Amino acid sequence: MVQVWRDWGGVVLVSLAGLPLAALIAFLLVRRRIARSMPVRQAWWRSVAEVGMVVGTLPWVWMILTPLDAPRLVHLIPLRDLYLQVTTTSPTFVAVQAGGNLLVFAALGFFAPIRFPALAGVGRLLALGAAGSIVVETLQFTLDIGRVTSVDDVLINAVGAALAGLLSRPWWASGAPVPASVAPVRAEAG
Repeated sequence: MVQVWRDWGGVVLVSLAGLPLAALIAFLLVRRRIARSMPVRQAWWRSVAEVGMVVGTLPWVWMILTPLDAPRLVHLIPLRDLYLQVTTTSPTFVAVQAGGNLLVFAALGFFAPIRFPALAGVGRLLALGAAGSIVVETLQFTLDIGRVTSVDDVLINAVGAALAGLLSRPWWASGAPVPASVAPVRAEAG
C-alpha cells in the first residue's frame, strides 16, 4: 500500500482538493435547472449524478493513462492475465490490481442509470463499462505509454460498473425522478 500511495498519492490529493469545486458545480447545475422550472428533487438527482460520474471516473482514467517506464504489453486471451497475476505475484498486488480495476468505472456504473434511465439494467451497465474500458485500453496501446493492454481489464472494469450500478438500484429501480419524456411507457392493467 505504501507503493500505491507513493505512485498515486498526488492523484488522490488533487482529486480530494477538487471535491469542493465539484460540489459547487453540482449546486450551480441545480440552481440553473430549478430556474428553468425543473422540480427541485429532479434537479438534484440529475446534477449529482452528472458530477458524480465525472468526478468518480476521471481520477481513475488519469491513473491508468499515466505513462510508465515499461514496455507495452498486450494480453488478449481472456482470464490469462488474471491467472498469471494470481499464480506469480503477491496477494496484495492482486488485490490492488483487481480492486483498482473494479473501481475504474464504478462511479459511472453507479450514477449512469440514475441520470440516464435507458442505462438501467445490469446488462446495459456491463456494456457501458466494457465500452469505456475498451476505449481506455485502446488508448493505452495506441499511445504506447508502457501499460498492459488486457482483455481481463475490460472484463473487470465492466463487472465493476455493473456491481456499482446494482448498489444504486434502489434509486433507479424505484423510479427516482425521471423526466416524462424518457420515462418508460407502462401498459395499463385492464
